[in-house]
Amino acid sequence: MARPVTLFTGQWADLPLAELAPLAKRMGYDGLELACWGDHFNVQEALASPGYVQDRLELLDRHGLQCLAIGNHLVGQAVCDRIDERHRSILPTHVWGDGDPEGVRRRAATELQDTARAAAAFGVKTVTGFTGSSIWHSIYAFPPTSQTYWDQGFADFGARFTPILDVFELVDVNFALEVHPTEIAFDIATSERALAAVAQHRRFGFNFDPSHLAYQGVDYIRFVRSFGPRIFNVHMKDAWWGRGDGTVGTFGGHTSFGDARRSWDFRSVGRGMIDFESIIVALNDIGYAGPLSVEWEDSRMDRVHGASESAAFCRRLDFKPAAGAFDAVFAQDRSAP
Repeated sequence: MARPVTLFTGQWADLPLAELAPLAKRMGYDGLELACWGDHFNVQEALASPGYVQDRLELLDRHGLQCLAIGNHLVGQAVCDRIDERHRSILPTHVWGDGDPEGVRRRAATELQDTARAAAAFGVKTVTGFTGSSIWHSIYAFPPTSQTYWDQGFADFGARFTPILDVFELVDVNFALEVHPTEIAFDIATSERALAAVAQHRRFGFNFDPSHLAYQGVDYIRFVRSFGPRIFNVHMKDAWWGRGDGTVGTFGGHTSFGDARRSWDFRSVGRGMIDFESIIVALNDIGYAGPLSVEWEDSRMDRVHGASESAAFCRRLDFKPAAGAFDAVFAQDRSAP
């Protein structure tokens, strides 16, 4: 196997890590991408107590697991978002505070900086997450929306995230944005714009997840080839699209995931329409050697069954790149005696 197969724990936060770790091993995983919610990884405890970090490392080691990334998507979402009552349910109490929107954004930024420090203390080089966006609500461009208006949104992102990325630089950790609707970057064009907004900061890159690109019509293989060295982490998640009963379109129709009317939905890895074979080839071509991290989401399937078959699918699919051209033997000099 060329790469470790890991499980992102965000969708398993109802289970204590002490229960999830042995389960993940039984399901076939080499490691965990620890989410900063539930009890899986507490940023402030990691900073306050070396014993907490050691306990977490020992727990993983007992079950033959490693951690190659930490995910703090929920806090990251609040850094640039227009804050409303929905954010309260996803944020730590000390980040929500009194709920004043600008205060929430500033405390979220501080917590993300602390996540970089905690990751460094844990020996992890990548933090995955979200950024939020002050301009996502304008996606349809009505009322008529000028480029100046969108420029202001990217400038806001740059101003808020550059100091965060500077802390990542100080502790030698990368931030990997999961390119995703509701974030400042949700396709190739906006990813390029986001990079420009932080002046190509070397600590800003991407958590590649094809499931968020495919149903939009974005060429997810082109994404890999466009951003090569900036891909710091990979989420393996499947989707299908162009389905449903014709009453719900790409915008979701205010339906919930799993609703049969939906034109797209997430699927267990290998059960949808994502071309993972081509993804592996592209990842090999760009030299990506990081984990394949399963983010398991399928509203219609038992999660233990789905996560188990997803690990097996990734392991079977992945392969080491060639050490040389297969026809190199024909170039050998055969003229010598």
